[in-house]
Amino acid sequence: MREARTLGGWVIALFLAAMLIWMAVDTLAPPAGTKNHLFQLFADTSGIAYFEPTGRLVAGGLEVLVALLVFIPFTRRFGAILGVLLMTGLTALVVQLMMLNIEIPVDVVGEGGAVTTTSADPGAVFYLLLGLLVASLTLIFVHPGKDEPA
Repeated sequence: MREARTLGGWVIALFLAAMLIWMAVDTLAPPAGTKNHLFQLFADTSGIAYFEPTGRLVAGGLEVLVALLVFIPFTRRFGAILGVLLMTGLTALVVQLMMLNIEIPVDVVGEGGAVTTTSADPGAVFYLLLGLLVASLTLIFVHPGKDEPA
């Protein structure tokens, strides 16, 4: 049973780390010629100017930290707990946009590097964050502890 939990823990941890790094790259350094509109929307709708760029940089840094912590077996459970807190906060912010019926502008890089801005449904971001929240919660319980018998 311990081997299955160890393997499951590694699979979930690698998935979570890869997704968090992918999100952090877009959060910290959007592709050339594009912007991260999500945190600007948070700043505009809440009236709190710290969401862009300070909130974006803090969230991106926390995403990288959580990815590193879940990758290391010794700190995996702590990283998963931190991931639950981070994903809960980000999910709450996206739910705020959904309740206000605000669409998220997204920059799309087309052929020849042309950048166009289109609107996206915040539901897609919500489901991504919800999936990462479930993965973090699962990792807390799947990762075997030191006390378990072999």
